[in-house]
Amino acid sequence: MASTTSGAAPRLNRTLSLWNLIIIGMVIIQPTAPMGIYGVISNKAHGHVVTTIMIAMVAMLFTAVSYGKMARIYPSAGSAYTYVGQEIHPALGYITGWSMVMDYILNPLICTAFAAKAAMNILPVLPYYAWILIFAALFTWGNLRGIKASARINETMCAAMVVVVLIFLGAVVRFVWGMHHYGAAFYTDPFYNPQTFKTSRLFAGTSVAVLTYIGFDGISTLSEEAENPRRNILLATVLVCLITGLLSGLEVYAAQLVWGAKPFLSSQVESAFAMVSQKAGGVILFQLVNFTLLVANAGSGMGAQLAAGRLLYGMGRSDALPKSFFGVIEPKSRIPRNNIIAVGVFALLGAGILEFFAKQLGGGAYEIGAQAVNFGAFIAFMGVNAAAFVRYWLRAEKRTLGNFLIPFLGFSICGFIWLNLSHTALLLGSVWMTAGILYGAIKTRGFQARLVNFDIPAED
Repeated sequence: MASTTSGAAPRLNRTLSLWNLIIIGMVIIQPTAPMGIYGVISNKAHGHVVTTIMIAMVAMLFTAVSYGKMARIYPSAGSAYTYVGQEIHPALGYITGWSMVMDYILNPLICTAFAAKAAMNILPVLPYYAWILIFAALFTWGNLRGIKASARINETMCAAMVVVVLIFLGAVVRFVWGMHHYGAAFYTDPFYNPQTFKTSRLFAGTSVAVLTYIGFDGISTLSEEAENPRRNILLATVLVCLITGLLSGLEVYAAQLVWGAKPFLSSQVESAFAMVSQKAGGVILFQLVNFTLLVANAGSGMGAQLAAGRLLYGMGRSDALPKSFFGVIEPKSRIPRNNIIAVGVFALLGAGILEFFAKQLGGGAYEIGAQAVNFGAFIAFMGVNAAAFVRYWLRAEKRTLGNFLIPFLGFSICGFIWLNLSHTALLLGSVWMTAGILYGAIKTRGFQARLVNFDIPAED
């Protein structure tokens, strides 16, 4: 099934430790992940944000385990594209890969747009279009310096975000100190408040809370640059989901102690966490959290561009995309330079074009892009769970209950979320998938020729 590449051509540099993988994963997701969507979840779940974050963590851990187990078999930069193509069918692998491309190249785009808008609040003298040029260039420059340099940048950004989270938590402790006279319910209401709890509200909040974890799959695209990928990809993927869930749960628990279950106005939803910060620590903490969300999105955009470059390389090497451009490694830095630049250009142009059209519709580039990201992400998640089910249950010599339940539950949960995406996300995703299928049909002369030629590198 898997063949080994020749040693003649330049290859990705295997230098990332388990720690590097965890940090890159945390930066893609962001240590501040729940802050941006806190207001939406709180309104939908009527204050039960902690509970939704914990339920979402359990749900995504199933998919994280499936990713890690498939990386043991196929330590490839192609990630879900390779897993599905090898275990189920090359055509389904191509479709999965095409959906992932949508997810991975939209993530840098929306991060570019968000960072530009946040920067305008700090330095409004520069217009939006100047800021997207600055951030797209910054992300690209960081990722062209090589994988170890990218890892060091990610470690610095992750550390800075964690420091701000600790400052926020310290302000909350100071704010709630001495509130024990409210009774035990004050501390347990964020988990369960009988006055506002409804199962339907909890599920509505959980469907949004899952967004906290989007990006953990990017770790699997670094399989060819990871030390001992058969062990470390599984560990890093699961640990990133677990750490994200626990840290996010702590952040929103602290926020709910300050704010309670009071709903946010529609105009307040995007800045809800900053409003909580202002109540807990004043204007200084409000501005600090605002700036941190800017840094967080910059880190996420850079990390997503890093992962997107590797996915495009995996698809280019197997000829699903033009190999002469996407399947090339730059010999000196040993990175897929063409892909990094292409994603940067797409982020710049896309952030500008989406903002132009969004203004006509009364929205924003970040809003539209964020809705569409989940379309491709959850197709990939379902594909990986299906591949894990085929590999570890249908084809396994010894079948275990865990090998059945983990991918089955992962697929079912992701499928439920995907079916309930917004109409905008489903429309944009359908257009993208149609374009991919048309490209595949042209490339194979009506699917008469082989669509892809999977090529898994040797692990050295």
